[in-house]
Amino acid sequence: MKEQTTEGRNPLGYERLPRLLKSYAVPSIIAMLVSSLYNIVDQIFIGQGVGYLGNAATNVSFPLTTICMAIALLIGIGSAAGFSLELGADNPDKAARYVGNAVSMQVILGVIYVIIIQTFLPLLLNAFGATPDVMPYAVSYTRITAFGMPLLIVTNGLSNLARADGSPKYSMSCMLLGAIINTILDPVFIFVFEMGVAGAALATVIGQFFSFLMAAAYLRRFSHVTVRREYFVPELAVWREIATLGMSNSLNQVALTLVQIVINNSLTYYGARSVYGSEVALAACGIVMKTNAILLSIIIGLSQGSQPIIGFNYGARNFDRVRGIYRLAVTCALCISAVGFILFQFFPRQIISVFGSGDPLYFEFAVNFMRTFLFMVLINGVQLLSANFFSAIGKPMKGVFLSLTRQVIFLVPLILILPLFLGVTGIMYAAPVADTLAFAVSVLMIRREFAMLRWMEAEQEHAERETV
Repeated sequence: MKEQTTEGRNPLGYERLPRLLKSYAVPSIIAMLVSSLYNIVDQIFIGQGVGYLGNAATNVSFPLTTICMAIALLIGIGSAAGFSLELGADNPDKAARYVGNAVSMQVILGVIYVIIIQTFLPLLLNAFGATPDVMPYAVSYTRITAFGMPLLIVTNGLSNLARADGSPKYSMSCMLLGAIINTILDPVFIFVFEMGVAGAALATVIGQFFSFLMAAAYLRRFSHVTVRREYFVPELAVWREIATLGMSNSLNQVALTLVQIVINNSLTYYGARSVYGSEVALAACGIVMKTNAILLSIIIGLSQGSQPIIGFNYGARNFDRVRGIYRLAVTCALCISAVGFILFQFFPRQIISVFGSGDPLYFEFAVNFMRTFLFMVLINGVQLLSANFFSAIGKPMKGVFLSLTRQVIFLVPLILILPLFLGVTGIMYAAPVADTLAFAVSVLMIRREFAMLRWMEAEQEHAERETV
């Protein structure tokens, strides 16, 4: 009876899965694409207005943005997962506590992060692989973008909660507003006011500020819960639950940061010992990674769009819908990744040319890097969706393990080992090998979990028959 009542209030429990995934995933995908466009747009305009040293600078500073997103996803996905599970279990008061504690957690961690960046910036950029020629550009860019990172954290978190509350379009609009403002201001600050990388950074922060204002306004618009003032007082138990549920998605970003640092330093070392040089290798890698980030943004958006559906139905014990939405999301991810594969393999030079000009060696390395490093993007989405699946059903440790497989367990060791034998080329081959291994592990874990869901479903049916 409880399940029927819940379903009567929330379409997550009864609406057709394709329609649900479309309504939740499409706005989420657009929001993630828009979020990634901040860096892409900066990269394009900096490449045209400053040159490849400016692009290398944004690549060197990119790990700080990735860490920022790790914090944002830790709280945003974690609180949204808890929110969805509690709504599915018909506990609106507990769901509302996730909202208030998420906001306080975002603000506190965001402020701490800015202080750390501003205090240790030169040391951090050196660790990320900055060369003497790149360092001034990287410092100028990052000093400014750091002030926008708390805004990004809060915006991302509230956007995830708005999506879980049944407002995916509002969530999308928050991110879209900031991206439009950033895109308009980038050429004005870079070309009209001749501010260089500092202008791109300032445009980014202004865009993030307006996104933040719109996201914060949703606190008064929640449909399924009432957020009271006392819920904003930090509760360590709720913080711990949020962190646990969001850990897999967060660690995936942390792992990306680790990979970026290892790649940057490896390219600096092995690039200097090749015909290409360190700066060319760093700039080309940055373009390839951020281009791939567009595809990853679509997959992550699909994953985030499926999360409320999975979480609600798992909480309501609708296990057939849990399996169904995962399968549908994976099918969509494979189709999207197939398009990415075609673009990366057959049109790499055209893609790279969008980010500015360079000498023949620059294009030679960038084209080869894109084709090789991204050769197995077709199957990448399975690992990302599987890690998020486990978080959505309240089994975060399995999600954490899957998040670590591709980046930490497989990719980092391969990046360190293969160049010893193959030089800078070995860095390129590390990614497709790691992608294949992570895919195999994901398939095995999902098959075991689906078998468990079928057993739980059978037990539930047996208990219902016994009751009758």
